[in-house]
Amino acid sequence: MKRSHRAGLSTAAVVEAALAIIDEQGAAALTLAAVAQRTGVAAPSLYKHVGSLAGLRTLVAARVLEEMTERFSRAVMGRSGDDAVEVLMREYRAYVTEHPARYAAAPADALHEPRTAEAGQRLLEVFLAVLRGYGLTDSAAIHTTRCVRAVVHGFASIEASGGFGLPEDLDTTYSQLVRMVLASLPR
Repeated sequence: MKRSHRAGLSTAAVVEAALAIIDEQGAAALTLAAVAQRTGVAAPSLYKHVGSLAGLRTLVAARVLEEMTERFSRAVMGRSGDDAVEVLMREYRAYVTEHPARYAAAPADALHEPRTAEAGQRLLEVFLAVLRGYGLTDSAAIHTTRCVRAVVHGFASIEASGGFGLPEDLDTTYSQLVRMVLASLPR
């Protein structure tokens, strides 16, 4: 593989290579050497695009949050009420189970990390927009967002790690969970 500077390498291409490594091997496999090998450059060439491995991890986290925001926004567009919440919960679960390592690369609290705060705020806005249909605003909307996130994150993370070993259908269980959340929302 070519080890010199590759024309056309960009920060976006470096992040894409990092995501591919995470998807294939998990977040622990993400190193600058692995990204350099995948992109066909010497590791020092990456510093033109990312300042450090920590910087690359932050760019990856922001990208994951952006992907989630885009996917969830598309899914709920034109929907409201229970339909919007249910679709949001199903898309969230699908993202986690389709991309468990990528999802794990996102920070637990993106809003308090300056380099991911903007992406985290956009994701939060999707939830808040869906909940406005219930008259939930301000603190009430934040509390409900936390509850929905905790429910979906918990279920999907357990599912993605193979933690539901009994033979009962997971979709049936998740549908019950969605109905429980919907029943808890104000009418």
